[in-house]
Formats: sequence, C-alpha cells, structure tokens
Amino acid sequence: MSFMEKLRGQLIDIIEFLDDSRDTIVWRFPRQGNEIKNGAKLIVREGQVAVFENEGQLADVFGPGTYTLETQNIPILSTLKGWKYGFNSPFKAEVYFVSTRQFTDFKWGTQNPIMMRDPEFGVVRLRGFGTYALQVTDPSALLRQLVGTDPNFRTEEIGEYFRQNVVSHLGPAIGAANIAALDIAASQHTLGATLARELTTSLAEYGVAITKFVIENISLPPEVEEALDKRTQMSVLGNLDQYTKFQTANAIEDAANNPGGSGEGMGMGMGLAMGQAMAASMGAAAAAATTPGTPTAPAAPPPLPGGTPWYYADAAGAQQGPVPAAQLAGKVTAETLVWQDGMAAWTPARDVPALSHLLGSTPPPLPGA
Repeated sequence: MSFMEKLRGQLIDIIEFLDDSRDTIVWRFPRQGNEIKNGAKLIVREGQVAVFENEGQLADVFGPGTYTLETQNIPILSTLKGWKYGFNSPFKAEVYFVSTRQFTDFKWGTQNPIMMRDPEFGVVRLRGFGTYALQVTDPSALLRQLVGTDPNFRTEEIGEYFRQNVVSHLGPAIGAANIAALDIAASQHTLGATLARELTTSLAEYGVAITKFVIENISLPPEVEEALDKRTQMSVLGNLDQYTKFQTANAIEDAANNPGGSGEGMGMGMGLAMGQAMAASMGAAAAAATTPGTPTAPAAPPPLPGGTPWYYADAAGAQQGPVPAAQLAGKVTAETLVWQDGMAAWTPARDVPALSHLLGSTPPPLPGA
C-alpha cells in the first residue's frame, strides 16, 4: 500500500448517521483519530442536527441538509482553529448527531402515593401513571448539561431523572387545580396540558421540552375503592334491607360453590335466615294490603268528644268504657262504681257530684221510719 493510499485511509470524506434504533438521543461520529479532510461531505437527515466540537468547545451546528465542509461553512470552527485564509489540510473535530424527533416511550409513575385533601373523603392517597413525549429543542444545552463526552446517549440514561421531575410537579398541579378525587378523570387532559407546560419550563436548562403529557390513570387506595364499590351497590339497591338480602344471596351462592359439610351447613343456615326474612316481609306486606292506609295504632286511645271519658262497672262487675258522661244515663245507679282520669280510686256514682244529674232526685226517708 502506497503512502497516498494510507493517507486517504486516514481521511474521512463522508460524515452521516443512519439511526437504526428508537432510543438514541445523541450519537458521536466514530472518528477514532481519523482526520476530516477538506471538502468532506456532511449529511444531516430530517430529525437530526450535527454539532461540531473542538477541544471541548462547541462550534458549528448544522440542520438537515448536505454540506461541503469548507472554511465558509464552519466559521466558528475556522476561528477556533486560527485559519485566517482558509484551510487546505485535514482537521480533527468531534461531531455529535443530536436527534430532534419526539421520543414517546418515556413512562412515569408514583412509587409513593401523593397526599391530597379531598372535599368529600378528607385526606386521601393517590397513585398515578402514564407516559410523556420529549423533544430536544437546544442541542448545545443538552450536550453541555447532560451528554458531556458520552458517545451514545440514550433515553434510558435520563428516564429516571425526568420521572422524578414529573412526580415532583404532579402533586402541586393536582392541589392547585382544586379538583375532587372522583372528578380527576374528567380533567386528565387539562391536567396533562398544564403539566407539559410546567415541565417544559422546568427542563428548559437541559435543552428539552415535554411536548405531550398523558395521564393514563389516577387511582385511590384499594380499601377506599372497595368502600366506594359497596356504597355504589347500596345506592343501586336502594335501602339497607335490600342490600342485606343481596349480601345473603351472595353468601348462599358462595356456599353452594363450596360443597362439603361447612358449605352445606352455612348454605342451610343462610337459606333459613333468608326464608324467615322473606316470610316476615311478606307477612307485613299482606297486613298492609288487608287494611290499606290504616295508620299504626297509638299507645293510648285519644279522648272522646265531650270531655274526659268515664269507666264504670256493670251489673256483673265487668269494666266498661270509655264512654262520655252522657252515655252513662240509664247504665249507672247510685251504687255503681265509676272512674275517670284524675280520680284516686273507683267511687260509687252517688259520691261523684259530676254525675248527680244522671241519678235523679231520691226523697229522704219518712219520719219515724
């Protein structure tokens, strides 16, 4: 091999990056000591930018297109190299290809629950998860702040750090929105847009933006969800009696699905209890149907019209009443025992002034009798 062939082998004449992965954010062209020759071709495809770096200093940035590397195309690098009148010899520089497409495979989730005060449930713990899309907006800032000299910078290297940033903004965003836990689902898109803006502002120093933030789910603790399910069941059933019957039916079904001594015994017990409950319910319904509209009897009868009612003992000594005073005429004699509320004991009618008009006038005994 001649000297010129060796020299041409040490010169790079085409610089490009064909990305066959879906997670490479920054890729450094593998120069490995080779020199870039004067007039080399630089090919930058859509969704890429090429950044030249010389001795640790960022120089020229190229967007999509095909370039011939000459002094006029790389003014910053030419200044750093000190080429005052152009260059004809090969040069050395690091070339980084930065992907500017959207990376949509970033996931987030809450390892620990977020505490929030809910107007209906009080203090509750929420968990959530979802995805977000990231895009490089400032390649120079990304290289300075995160990449450094990494030759193959991938999404997995920043996924955890960005996830922590997401979770740190999630709690304040939900609190500021002042939304009840049960209403968060209806506001997920609004919350997602708000978080995308806030995270873009927070991560601007790294040269990236959050173009899309998706909340897939915000959930309550399992025990709270179970209580809500029971409350929903009760609301559908309507009252506690129907809910008890529903639970009993479920227990019988479970016992039937578990044959054996204990299952059969439980099933018989549950069936008996349910039968008794149904019989009592049917009996009450039948009684109500027999006398529709009849109110429940009061503890004591109301007073009859015409004043306080009277009770009296008939000729056989049996208690009669209550009756108004007017109905005592012809039923009581002077010796008849009577009583009404307020009297200390049963008293003969002749000793009750209020009944004297019902007994008539009785002449006194004859003289000498």
